Amino acid sequence: MSDIRETAALVALLRRGDRLWHHYADLIEETGSALAVLEGEFEDPAAPATLALFADDEPESEPDLDGIVSEVEDWLAESMRIVTVLDEEYPANLRTIHNRPPILFIHGEVTERDETSIAVVGTRKPSAAGVATARAVAGAIAEQGYTVVSGLAEGIDTAAHEAALERGRRTIAVIGTGLRRFYPAKNKELQLRIASDVAVVSQFWPDSPPTKASFPMRNIVMSGFALATVVIEASHTSGAKMQARYALEHGRPVFLLSSLMEHAWAREYADRAGTYVVESGDEVLAHIERLTSFQTLTA
Repeated sequence: MSDIRETAALVALLRRGDRLWHHYADLIEETGSALAVLEGEFEDPAAPATLALFADDEPESEPDLDGIVSEVEDWLAESMRIVTVLDEEYPANLRTIHNRPPILFIHGEVTERDETSIAVVGTRKPSAAGVATARAVAGAIAEQGYTVVSGLAEGIDTAAHEAALERGRRTIAVIGTGLRRFYPAKNKELQLRIASDVAVVSQFWPDSPPTKASFPMRNIVMSGFALATVVIEASHTSGAKMQARYALEHGRPVFLLSSLMEHAWAREYADRAGTYVVESGDEVLAHIERLTSFQTLTA
């Protein structure tokens, strides 16, 4: 983890909210110091306000770094790991996308082996066939040593996480709330188990509740974290559809189950470069192996 005052300076910057979240990531990586960026931001009171990273944040006239340091220490005392773009342990795949978050809060441990991860996502209200497919696809991916990434939502996400855990394999939950929250409440035990066995990842302050804005932001991180995204079932309003769009923007392969072709959005996406229509987890793996053999996934 970065020096605690560097982390505190990053927290102060994000709470000021004068720039888009990934603009702060760019600035901090370019300068190598959140403290330096913070000093420059407060020397320029004319900087235009754009969008706060967290909707409830209120800009401070002057940051109380000592107070924020105490707050960070409290987070760390709860066994949270705080990783910023200045840290070597910042996830390598995530670092390559333009809209990466400048800070992550982690319960558990993300390791280098999680660089070979695949996101499995879908609707919160799946059919029985969709749940069975999610379990089969995630299980096949996990059996081959890939980390299964999903969003801990009800439905497809839950099935994907459980399929990996049942096989004793790695699964990471990227959530749309802070780490002190359990959403949905019925997945509290699952969240605690994933945190204990592998890792739960959040980009939000630990107490942050679920919001309409937080879940699209979560999908950006999930897409960036994984090498590819598999969509099992999703309507045109689903966050899984949104994640497929983000993944294509990030240059990551998207796999759509053939059953999705009943939806106009899926047929449209199927015509885009980087999208593959598949029947099973084995097909996903075959494509992944072909793509990685030519080193095209992270080029």
